[in-house]
Amino acid sequence: MKQWLKNRRKGYGKKLVSIHAWNAWIVVILAVTGLMLVGGFWREILGIGRVWLKWLHIIIGLAMLAPVVYYLILAGKHWKQLRNRPLQRVNTIFVLALLIGWLLSGIVLWQFKLAGPRWSNAALLIHDLLTWVGLPYIIYHSITRTKWLKDPARRAVKTTTPTTSTRTQNSADPSDSISDEKETPAAISSSQFDRSSERDPLKSEERPQPLYTRRAFIRSAVGVGLAVTLGPTFISWVGRNLKIDNSIDSMLENDPNRMVPLPQPLSASSPPIGGGAEGHFRVYTVTPIPSFSNANWSFRIDGLVERAQVWNWEQFVKLTRTVQVSDFHCVTGWSVYKNTWEGISLAQLLKQAGVKPEAHSVKFYSGDGVYTDAITMDQAQMEDIMVAVMHDGKPIPADLGGPVRLVIPQMYAYKSVKWLNRIELIDSEHIGYWEERGYDKDAWLTGASQRIPNNISGS
Repeated sequence: MKQWLKNRRKGYGKKLVSIHAWNAWIVVILAVTGLMLVGGFWREILGIGRVWLKWLHIIIGLAMLAPVVYYLILAGKHWKQLRNRPLQRVNTIFVLALLIGWLLSGIVLWQFKLAGPRWSNAALLIHDLLTWVGLPYIIYHSITRTKWLKDPARRAVKTTTPTTSTRTQNSADPSDSISDEKETPAAISSSQFDRSSERDPLKSEERPQPLYTRRAFIRSAVGVGLAVTLGPTFISWVGRNLKIDNSIDSMLENDPNRMVPLPQPLSASSPPIGGGAEGHFRVYTVTPIPSFSNANWSFRIDGLVERAQVWNWEQFVKLTRTVQVSDFHCVTGWSVYKNTWEGISLAQLLKQAGVKPEAHSVKFYSGDGVYTDAITMDQAQMEDIMVAVMHDGKPIPADLGGPVRLVIPQMYAYKSVKWLNRIELIDSEHIGYWEERGYDKDAWLTGASQRIPNNISGS
């Protein structure tokens, strides 16, 4: 084993520079694909390409394991050379923690169905936190300090001839005589040597230095670019995840919907029988968030029904509602637990409209005019599917799909259509918005068939 490690460490300096370069490119690709995956603009533009982009992100993320493992093989030798450089040691630990944290949390998110919602929820938070803390640093550091950014003449690893004192200090390991100024791991600084200074150090010392070098310019440009592009997104992420102006009350204060009268909660909703939701909703949309008022909102059930139904808002809020407690799981990995939803049972609405025998599927329309999804008539018989108008005893804000949204607790949330305003019964299957773009047609949660809905009737 020792001989194998010794062979792997030959050409140690060049290998560290190579690891640095490869890792920098991997991080850049992961940064670009990751930001595109979470961006609402790209969700609509990419279409099914978003699924391919997700797999590219996963494959490249797993590929990051290679430079990390390779560096760990060289780490013992590198650590010796940093013994008098505490800041570089801290930098090394920080970067390795970032890379390993990204890997582990990414693997959990990749296998979120096996990990379960609580693990994936924590992994998503960690993955995001590492991204917004580490991404600006690691990209800036990699781009501004790697030799592969410089012109080809400067890419060769320079070694110095060890002096007598150096040999004495490193007598335990003569191979350590390679200059530690240049031997750094992924995303760890490697000093740049000016070729002219190697030819004649005295001339180099006498040469006047420019006030603002090319290297300093690149650093500044990259730093400003990262601040402009990542800064607003990071602030938004902090607001969503660290409870800064992120409560339902805050959303309702700024709610663009103007529905009158507001629905009054049943006794099971206020206080919420579930004890209050645990977790935080992330706002994903494929269109700008729409707004509604009594003048432009209505709700209808049509298609293959005996009695088509149309309600205005005043009529709709008078319909008999029930209350249920259920968890809410997004296919991207986050969850909100113990939500107390209040609304009208889908089964009740279908019974009132009268289902024709030839009906095969129930199609749901979003008030944004773009999003649709569907379930089969058999699936529609689940008692816990609800057309919800309240969450934890309060109206549902537009950010979360109000004034009315669908809730299907046993399926991932892309089935729970926001801004729901129409239900149509059709004689064939319908491929929903995200199913057209590569998502599973049946969005069952793991263990959904064993779920016992928690329904509480109200008047």
